[in-house]
Amino acid sequence: MSTPPLMDIQKNLLTAPLETSDQEIAENLRKIEKRDWWVWANSIFVMLLLTGALITFTLPSLTQVAAPLFKIKVTEAIFGLVALVILFNVYTIYQQVLIKRLRRQLAEKQHHSILLRELAMIDALTGLYNRRFAEQRLVAEVARSARKGHPLTIVLLDLDEFKHINDTYGHPAGDLVLQEFAAGLNRAIRGGDLAVRMGGDEFMLILPECNREQLQLVLNRLGPIELTWEGRKFNIKYSAGWKEYAAGDLPESMLAAADQALYASKRAGKNLPLPDAVPV
Repeated sequence: MSTPPLMDIQKNLLTAPLETSDQEIAENLRKIEKRDWWVWANSIFVMLLLTGALITFTLPSLTQVAAPLFKIKVTEAIFGLVALVILFNVYTIYQQVLIKRLRRQLAEKQHHSILLRELAMIDALTGLYNRRFAEQRLVAEVARSARKGHPLTIVLLDLDEFKHINDTYGHPAGDLVLQEFAAGLNRAIRGGDLAVRMGGDEFMLILPECNREQLQLVLNRLGPIELTWEGRKFNIKYSAGWKEYAAGDLPESMLAAADQALYASKRAGKNLPLPDAVPV
């Protein structure tokens, strides 16, 4: 199978869209690796040929039985072979420079691909992961808990009177509320936990290795959050509903149960982090 020219690969890289898939990047890497091996294999082959030619030219003079057909001077033959070696080495170096350049371009493309993937999964306003990433992470955590029996708790949180804040103070104040609450969630959770903005004023916590008692500690660390806007102070209030993993639970059923608990909490009373009266 023929190997595509280096310049064609380079052209494809330069003209490819920023959303180049990982499969395309991997395919280009395989092509470059194949070209790299091709260059080295040809280098070895040519060096062996030149060595054989050099031995062929020098052997008659060593045995002193050279025929008239080989009266060419050995020094001239060696000079010609050296020139060929130099030219081939220049070509090889040029090929290696191109390969390194292509690898660097591929590394940049891969970095851009990773950056775009992260941007697609991060909420721009709060800096938290978004619902898309949360659903993927929840599937993985549920599978891990099912396999190893580890505890897992998810919490849905909804800001109280958020519409009133927007209507009274304006949307910039509402955005600041969301940012401050997101920052509070990040401060309250542990390193292995995940805080997510599900959309609007709804958030979620995914808490691996967390039972009910540990959940209460997390919510206590969140505590009351006070915000000052244009000289006015007000508290950021929220309601919460939670669901602890039980054998056989699916991610969808856990989300549905936590959502029911959240709205039961809202009906029972605002800003009740973990009401005992709201079973899940």
